[in-house]
Amino acid sequence: MSDVKPAGEVAAETLKVHGVDMLFTLSGGHLFPLYDGCVKHDVALVDTRHEQTAAFAAEGWAKVTRRVGVAALTAGPGVTNGVSAITSAHLNGSPLLVIGGRAPQARWGSGSLQELDHVPIVASVTKHAATLEDGDAVATGLDAALRTARTPHRGPAFVDIPLDGWGGTESPVPNAPDAGALAGAAPDPDAVARVADLLAKSARPVLMVGGDVYWAGAEHAVLALIEAANIPAFANDLGRGLIPADHERAFSRARKVAFVEADLVVVVGTPLDFRLGFGSFNAPVVHLADTEGGVAPHVELAASAAGDLKVMFEALAEQVPTASDGAALKARGDWIARLREDEHARREAERDTLESDAFPIHPARIYGELRTRLAQDAVVIGDGGDFVSYAGKYVDTFTPGCFLGPGPYGCLGAGTGYALAAALAYPQRQVVVMYGDGAIGFTLGDLDTLVRHNVNVTAIIGNNGIWGLEKHPMQLIFGYDVVAELRPGTRYDQVAEALGAHGELIEQPGDIGAAIDRGLAHPGLSVINVLTDPADAYPRSSNLG
Repeated sequence: MSDVKPAGEVAAETLKVHGVDMLFTLSGGHLFPLYDGCVKHDVALVDTRHEQTAAFAAEGWAKVTRRVGVAALTAGPGVTNGVSAITSAHLNGSPLLVIGGRAPQARWGSGSLQELDHVPIVASVTKHAATLEDGDAVATGLDAALRTARTPHRGPAFVDIPLDGWGGTESPVPNAPDAGALAGAAPDPDAVARVADLLAKSARPVLMVGGDVYWAGAEHAVLALIEAANIPAFANDLGRGLIPADHERAFSRARKVAFVEADLVVVVGTPLDFRLGFGSFNAPVVHLADTEGGVAPHVELAASAAGDLKVMFEALAEQVPTASDGAALKARGDWIARLREDEHARREAERDTLESDAFPIHPARIYGELRTRLAQDAVVIGDGGDFVSYAGKYVDTFTPGCFLGPGPYGCLGAGTGYALAAALAYPQRQVVVMYGDGAIGFTLGDLDTLVRHNVNVTAIIGNNGIWGLEKHPMQLIFGYDVVAELRPGTRYDQVAEALGAHGELIEQPGDIGAAIDRGLAHPGLSVINVLTDPADAYPRSSNLG
């Protein structure tokens, strides 16, 4: 007798094979068979109030766990509501699987409810996009999508399954993928040797570590390199925390001096995009990526290499110290001392701003109060413009996967989903999400989601009543601004209270610290609404690159 199983159960079992035990969704009838399979095979279902939050939560789950995140979105508007999060994962290199519902295949073209061909919509922002037309395609189709999402260069995959495609199937559940099959390709030894030679001869090198190094699990190899070869390091995006902020070779504030005076810039696991001046430095540039497609085509490079970044760092850690002569090692010691002096001076210069008693409140004062209260494994999430730029500047990171920003896509509305995922993944850790008052508007209703799922999240809103990242530059360029005003003093704390959270309004700088203490101590969601100075503009050289 044949072993026929409902395709929804086979789907859930396939997810489990890939280590998936949680699925983010918003209830939709096209997904009922999948829900049934998840219930029967212990895949937790976490529901949100908007598909955007479900998809961002899945990406957030990937970011904090280094495992694939999965969202299930119902047909039509459910899928299109998740496209921004899919695109974010595409540009962040986050392993994400989105399973879409789909109108019945038997009536395709007849005008069924929410009938839409999703695959062409998401094809340009996914590594893999396909329709699995019947139950026999579910196991192999999901397995292929999951493997693709998890293989460097990581990113999102999409499949949709018609409502009448969830029937019985005899297809077996696939075997778990071998870890080696999901690793990056072996880097070219000659290319790595060229990089090692440049580093060994360099007196003033700078290393920039990005998010793909995090995905590669290469933090120990990074530390081995910078310690053995005496190299100063900076980090962006998910690279933050790979080198603890208090490590003697970790820097952040000395970035300007470092990149102006360096004689070699080595960028690993992050694109040479607007965040790094498009790779325009005063020194030769080396770019290391997890695939050939990630190596910058627009920069004249001194050297490059592509492949498994962990293997690459291990090779460099072995080759660079032995190839460095005494003069180079001494010069690097002097270089690190120079950067440490600048780092210390800049941190000292920040004190007045971080401790400012100005009224209206300077947004930096919030970070001055917050950072002294954060545990080293606290997860800090940024969702906003100017207000969150201060987070990137002032919040030090000590643990991998503990600083989540929107990345190069800069999509507002990611924070609530990220916070949901982080709090579910690490219920005993502090999870703090920093919102601009513009950004909180994207997912205000999903504060209800955080309350319903009883997660411990402290939300701090920098409320200046404007779209600051647009208002100030437009005034500078045109002498006036339009469509940049929000309602001053909006009581987001009262909205949170109406949804069942703890809420506070803060108007005086001296009240911030105690409010944060109460928020961190409160079981469940706390929302601290801090009225900040609309005249303050975060200093930046460019908004758009």
